[in-house]
Amino acid sequence: MSAIPPFDPRPDEAGIPDQARPGPAAAAYQRDGGVGRVLVLHPFSKRDRASDRRQPDACLAEAVGLAAAIGLETVHAETVALERRHPGSLFGSGKIALLKAVIAASDIAVVVVDAPVTPVQQRNLERAWGTKVIDRTGLILEIFGARARTHEGRLQVELAHLTYQRSRLVRSWTHLERQRGGFGFLGGPGESQLEMDRRLIGERILKIKRELEGVVRTRELHRASRRKVPYPVVALVGYTNAGKSTLFNRLTAADVLAEDKLFATLDPTMRGLRLGSGRRVILSDTVGFISDLPTHLVAAFRATLEEVLEADLIVHVRDVAHSDSAAQAVDVRKVLASLGLDEARTAGILEVHNKIDLLPPEERERALNQSMRDEKTVALSAVTGEGVDRLLARFDRRLSADRQVVSLTLAADDGAGLAWLYRHGEVLSRQADDDGRLHLQVGIDDADLRYFRQQPGRRNEDKLGRVPQP
Repeated sequence: MSAIPPFDPRPDEAGIPDQARPGPAAAAYQRDGGVGRVLVLHPFSKRDRASDRRQPDACLAEAVGLAAAIGLETVHAETVALERRHPGSLFGSGKIALLKAVIAASDIAVVVVDAPVTPVQQRNLERAWGTKVIDRTGLILEIFGARARTHEGRLQVELAHLTYQRSRLVRSWTHLERQRGGFGFLGGPGESQLEMDRRLIGERILKIKRELEGVVRTRELHRASRRKVPYPVVALVGYTNAGKSTLFNRLTAADVLAEDKLFATLDPTMRGLRLGSGRRVILSDTVGFISDLPTHLVAAFRATLEEVLEADLIVHVRDVAHSDSAAQAVDVRKVLASLGLDEARTAGILEVHNKIDLLPPEERERALNQSMRDEKTVALSAVTGEGVDRLLARFDRRLSADRQVVSLTLAADDGAGLAWLYRHGEVLSRQADDDGRLHLQVGIDDADLRYFRQQPGRRNEDKLGRVPQP
């Protein structure tokens, strides 16, 4: 097995230590210019197995998918049942020895442990195996670092990465364990260098947070603008790789990246969509969720994820062909709850059961029948387009639930106002009096009605009276 290059702990030109920066994803784990060869492990506790809602094999498959998302080649993957989690090494000495032989035989460059790994455990495993070790959080951070495209996305990823790495600096400085840093006699190994790195990272974190505060203000301005020109917002949420971007492209004829990869979409995208009733809405595609989503990422991406809380309709896209679809749905709802989504909004979520084209015929028929009976679910295939028309009709009905019928009287020359009402409401009746004024009955949302009445020159022209719904 080729030797692992020694880690260089010196700060780079910008002052931030290399190990505290979002890495170049797979490039950091490649040898001799080839694809990074990876060993993927999913440890689970035997005692927790009965109450664990997710199957170890499904979790392992997801971890392999995460590694593939940044171009890493998994040459060996296995689940590891633990009698107990060893505080110093996670695994027992016998398992560590067995895995060391696998690593040597397969020339593995990095080991991915699909679980939280403490800095001490990470250091000890790297020493025992002679290879790099990253945990689930580190792997997800690598993926986000590789996928971020916008300036905001890169800032959010860097903030999450720096926050994660700040607690792990100590393992990078074991080469100084014979040196005494700082002044006096109580300084620990390499203390002065550690403190300097922590200070540099802390300063960078503060700078990024200040920049992201500006992003939050900008997003709020955009939300305020959308409220003034009130198009309802429909937000697509769901587990990563559930098909949100494919559905988004199908509905809007957009070209958002849609691949059979975990976290293919990172930066949120919005497009206009015209429904069958003529109503125009804004459809939002968001980053996919995942089980055990690192808290660093939830905090860093809060400004982005809060767009979901502002949506008029939240659409939960599920991959019903996945063996762990129910568990994935629970994970998505947990993330939404952590963002502050209340029970009333949660109850109003519309579920899309996607990928019915991959189901066996009987299960597919069952999903379609449920969709017919239950107004809260729609079964479809974003790839083939089956069921998409039902989804658009459901959008119309859900967004029109609060629509009310009002009586409006317009001036004879208010053609612009009349055209606007036809575009944004449903004109139920129209009559002209002897003076040429138009008397209308219109089905319209409160927000649209407020916008209509606020237009210059119209406030004193229309006479408004509410008509109760039949």
